[in-house]
Amino acid sequence: MAPELSARAAALAPPHAYSGPRVQAHLRAEAEDFLVEEDLGFAPAGCGTHLLLKVRKVNANTAWVARELARLAGCRPHEVGYAGLKDRRAVALQWFSVPRPRVESDWRAVRAPDFQVLEAHAHTRKLPRGALAGNRFAIRLRAGAGSGASLARSLAAPLELIARLGVPNYFGPQRFGRDGANLGRLGADPRRLKPAERGLVLSAARSVVFNAVLAERVAAGSWGQLLPGDLASLEGRGSYFAVPAVEESLRLRCARLEIHPTGPLWGQGVSEARDAPGELEARVAARYPAECGACTAAGMRPERRSLRLAVHELRVQVEPEALVLHFRLGRGSFATAVLRELIEAPAALTDG
Repeated sequence: MAPELSARAAALAPPHAYSGPRVQAHLRAEAEDFLVEEDLGFAPAGCGTHLLLKVRKVNANTAWVARELARLAGCRPHEVGYAGLKDRRAVALQWFSVPRPRVESDWRAVRAPDFQVLEAHAHTRKLPRGALAGNRFAIRLRAGAGSGASLARSLAAPLELIARLGVPNYFGPQRFGRDGANLGRLGADPRRLKPAERGLVLSAARSVVFNAVLAERVAAGSWGQLLPGDLASLEGRGSYFAVPAVEESLRLRCARLEIHPTGPLWGQGVSEARDAPGELEARVAARYPAECGACTAAGMRPERRSLRLAVHELRVQVEPEALVLHFRLGRGSFATAVLRELIEAPAALTDG
């Protein structure tokens, strides 16, 4: 990758993992063409001072639904919890929490044009950000009459590669705002930004550094391989460990998608990566002084993120005029990372 690559280009147009033509298909002609369902990974407690609400929302912004639930629960908006943002132009099955009202009501009777409550369960605490195991997707790709079978044939080979090898775990364009607008606000005085805006800018800053590191590994063909000096993460887990040498057992586990190389989520301190991976991360950081400096100045704790995204339970459903992709991703991952390897310029999956 050229060292002069801009932050915006690294964020919005990083290199693909797989060569070959990507198909032309229309994404999200209707909200129902993009279905995402949260998997919390735990069961409601059945008792406690909060309620967990399973909500079906259509063409609705997550924050707007949260405010509506706050109004119905008689609480303040910041007391409503949700694990993460979900796409606006989509059908999303998403969990929210609200403080348990003193007067019980039938939450399952809550229905509005944009959302409805499907389930309500007592729970012990507010649902925090990131508190989910992953998301399941059903995404319909349309390309005209008789296109379902044709799309299935065209995508058979890349889908086989993706199921076996995964995809680069890029942060999607929604992390950076429309046309990378969040990156454009890095030069603003952070004291003049609202807390939510400041969070978006800092998140974009560390995300673009991660994408730039991953882009270098993709260009070198090492994004799915362990290198001496890497820090490896366990599939589905946030923990990681040092890899001073790549033993055969580690190589086999990596080939089975059980462990993955990681890249930096920038913060205070020095990267723990060593040898070639550590040198690469230092070179990238030197190209992004404003982004790294903002994360350090904010006192952000350095973290690691897998460079590779395993795509679980991948299957296709052929329709007369479309192909539906079904798959499951771990938390914090983006469906755009999968779609960009299959179709030309997928629309940003923005919750806005």
